[in-house]
Amino acid sequence: MKPHLFSAANFLALARRALLFCALAGTVSHCALAESASKAADPDKVLKWVFNVAESGFDPAATRDLYSNGINYNIFETLYSYDYLASPAKLIPRAAEALPEMSADAKTYTIRLKKGITFTPDAAFNGKKRELTMEDYVYSIERLFDPRIASPHSWLFEGKIVGLDELAKQARKSNRFNYDAKIAGFELIDKYTLRIHLNQPDFNIGLILAHNPTGAVAREVIEKYQDLQGQVMDHPVGTGPYLLARDEWVRGSKIVLLANPDFRGYIWDFKGSDSPEDQKITAAMKGKRMPQIGRVEIDVMVEDQSRWLAFRRDEVDIFELEGPLAPQALDDGKLKPELAKKGIQLSRIPDPEITYYYWNMQDPVLGGLSKEKIALRRAFAMAHDVDEEIRLVYNGNALALQYPIPPGIVGHDPNYKSSIQYNPAAANALLDKFGYKKGPDGYRTLPDGKPLEVRYSARSGPVGKLQTEVWKKSYDSIGVKMKEDMLQFVELLKAEKACQLQTRNAPWIADYPDGDNFMQLFYGPNIGQNNNGCVSIPEYDKLYAESQKLPPGPERDLLYHKMTRIMEVNGAQLMGFARYRNMLAQQRVIGYKKHPIIYGEWMFFDVEKRH
Repeated sequence: MKPHLFSAANFLALARRALLFCALAGTVSHCALAESASKAADPDKVLKWVFNVAESGFDPAATRDLYSNGINYNIFETLYSYDYLASPAKLIPRAAEALPEMSADAKTYTIRLKKGITFTPDAAFNGKKRELTMEDYVYSIERLFDPRIASPHSWLFEGKIVGLDELAKQARKSNRFNYDAKIAGFELIDKYTLRIHLNQPDFNIGLILAHNPTGAVAREVIEKYQDLQGQVMDHPVGTGPYLLARDEWVRGSKIVLLANPDFRGYIWDFKGSDSPEDQKITAAMKGKRMPQIGRVEIDVMVEDQSRWLAFRRDEVDIFELEGPLAPQALDDGKLKPELAKKGIQLSRIPDPEITYYYWNMQDPVLGGLSKEKIALRRAFAMAHDVDEEIRLVYNGNALALQYPIPPGIVGHDPNYKSSIQYNPAAANALLDKFGYKKGPDGYRTLPDGKPLEVRYSARSGPVGKLQTEVWKKSYDSIGVKMKEDMLQFVELLKAEKACQLQTRNAPWIADYPDGDNFMQLFYGPNIGQNNNGCVSIPEYDKLYAESQKLPPGPERDLLYHKMTRIMEVNGAQLMGFARYRNMLAQQRVIGYKKHPIIYGEWMFFDVEKRH
């Protein structure tokens, strides 16, 4: 049998074989583990899910999109995760034994790993299982700095771990990371205990170690497949609750996950609020051995209407109702009575995200910090009606934001008011003042008389098309010619990372629930990773570096306010909105609730068998 090519029959056979081995060996502890695996996920419990974009691949170090990372969350285990029901989000151990032990100066963290966790069998281990150790987590973090991977996640640890930046600098020169070199910041006490030494205080290490890019991969697996084109992204081997059924995977069309028969499982015992939703979930789920779902089938459907029709035909169990479709199912944010009568369930949260608009600061036409370029970008920002976009594109299914840290995230300020407000008259006057003259055709030219045209990029599909229409209206209102640029999602992200786009709507969903995760979006050294607008403003960068040394609180908030004003003054971007995430579930789905940080919550809820 090839590694990872599991069917339902394979699953049951493996579980029975494990029980037989335990009976013959007479080892109670191993029997208990095998029994818990066999009694948990039921291969006949099938969850049908849907993605609205194609997957990009499954490597924690390289994956950038939300949807592929939902797969990664279930295959590769991070040291920490989040309580399923707690609000606000609460950090809990995952592969770790307990929460990290932090020194008084917040510069040293000690983390202990649970024993007995194993990677799923693979040819890289000669077809056997291999125990997870802390060395795997060190290796996985180091991979974020390997120049051959060009990870978009190295910012998570840049400047933080003692000795890591020096090794990363050497790697960039040689184009090869030395994984055998010792790093002072990673002190392996034993194979289950890691002590991390930081260059300066950092209060978010626990949160960062709950983020998907830090999920544990095995060096043997990476080295076996890395020289084969695309094989690392296509051959995920982890320790998590699910594994990829590679024989059933049709790229860009269908993904199948199967419950990992070697996963240790857990007993569902989360404690929610007193809300009726949480109480119903607790009553239905408490005491169950998890995961329950044995098979997750994910179809890729780009078209909104296709997803909606598939859900209405009961071909999909859980469906994300995006803004354009909201009127089909919701009235003022509540489920329509006819759907509620059918047992359809709604889980609705304001996403811990921000969609902002950027103008590429490295672009020869729009970028730079000269007065006329700043005036141009500020005029663009003042010409756009965010409320109108929410109304026309998202059917009111979003919350306008003025501050870069959204609600539900530490550091959010609900009373902040941006210095850039919708005012097309002022925008036109600003362009007139700085020499952007209108020609006979009614469109403006650059101050040197050359044509001025803005290329607006968006994701292919109905939402992207509506966005381009709204932005064309904004640019027309100030006499600026706009050209639309519709791209597939993967192409869009690739071009954006390379600073090749001029402007777009850039959504960012929290990796971890702290304001630092949003303020880093505009930090110069993060260009090529998460700094989509390719902005580098020295004054901002200096304050951001200072903010990282501070715990959450008034002192850090003051710096965040100053940094936000700097961005506004330079017209680098305009804050937009946070969308509401509406998840519709069929009646057979038990215990589902959309988590604000985790995507792919399949190990936390249950589903009845289809008949």
